[in-house]
Amino acid sequence: MALTTLDAKTALVVIDLQRGIVALPTAHPTGEIVKRSADLADAFRRHGLPVVLVNVTAGAPGRAEQSRHTGDFPVGFADLLPELNQQPSDHLVSKRTWGAFTNTDLDAYLRQQGVTQVVLVGVATSIGVESTARFAHELGFNVTFAVDAMTDMNLDAHTNSIARIFPRLGETGTTQDVLDLLEKTRA
Repeated sequence: MALTTLDAKTALVVIDLQRGIVALPTAHPTGEIVKRSADLADAFRRHGLPVVLVNVTAGAPGRAEQSRHTGDFPVGFADLLPELNQQPSDHLVSKRTWGAFTNTDLDAYLRQQGVTQVVLVGVATSIGVESTARFAHELGFNVTFAVDAMTDMNLDAHTNSIARIFPRLGETGTTQDVLDLLEKTRA
């Protein structure tokens, strides 16, 4: 884990911390993930940096070998968790695919805000977080992962993303590492 810096215009992107997703069985307790993500959101807001809250409202169509939901999710499934303390200044992205950039306004919003770096947190590490990170990297954003503020439904998938994929897409660290850099660079 080697977190070196936060760009002057860094955004926090919180993936799928919503009622239906956190109710699923996960490798790590979601309460801790939500708390760390909320702490980061509060810190980013305090420093006047963009906070993007992402939820998934439907499953993408298409065949897959593993069972998955396609179409719209039940009422309440996509509701963001109140612990995130959503603010009017937060940008909401509702997606229908794994990644937060696909068929949404996320790229345009970040560029309009002058963002050059994103910090990613949320559920699921190997699905929503990784898909969003891959697109962010391909679009030229610096990517940072607060790895203790994410989890997955599958521990092996979570571990693979953190150990093998994320170091190729950006820098990894803890929530505290990100908070310390925010305080150091914004003091």
